[in-house]
Amino acid sequence: MGAGIQQRAADDVRRRRRRGRGGAMAEINVTPMVDVMLVLLIIFMVAAPLLIPGVEVNLPETAAEALPSEQEEPLTVTMLADGSVQIQTTPVEAAALVPRLQAIAAERSGDKVFLRADGSIPYERVMQVMGALNAGGFRSIALVTDSGGPRLDGQDG
Repeated sequence: MGAGIQQRAADDVRRRRRRGRGGAMAEINVTPMVDVMLVLLIIFMVAAPLLIPGVEVNLPETAAEALPSEQEEPLTVTMLADGSVQIQTTPVEAAALVPRLQAIAAERSGDKVFLRADGSIPYERVMQVMGALNAGGFRSIALVTDSGGPRLDGQDG
């Protein structure tokens, strides 16, 4: 009878060991999730430069902070080094600028516009385009620059 009890006890120990190995794991395997996140990161890193308007402009550098993002994408007006003006990526003649802006302002809910001007353009010409933007119905004009320029307080940005 003693041998039967010892045999049952040995069988119970074996069953417990098997359950521990073959049962559900209490740990979460995060390797597949990390793989997916790294793939998404690479996709966004490749796609982000494609979202910037495709007009090449040599922007001046300033120490100003970036503006907070908005829900509606702001209109982008670009002044190229040769003096031509583009709305988003569409070239616009100077005479047709105000009527085109008025038509665009009528369709938009916001009056925010980004003005990107090449650093070699005279200040007078930039102010003329800003006046056209104001006449076209856009009251919130943000001048776009590159960061890292001089700060005018003796320190380099």
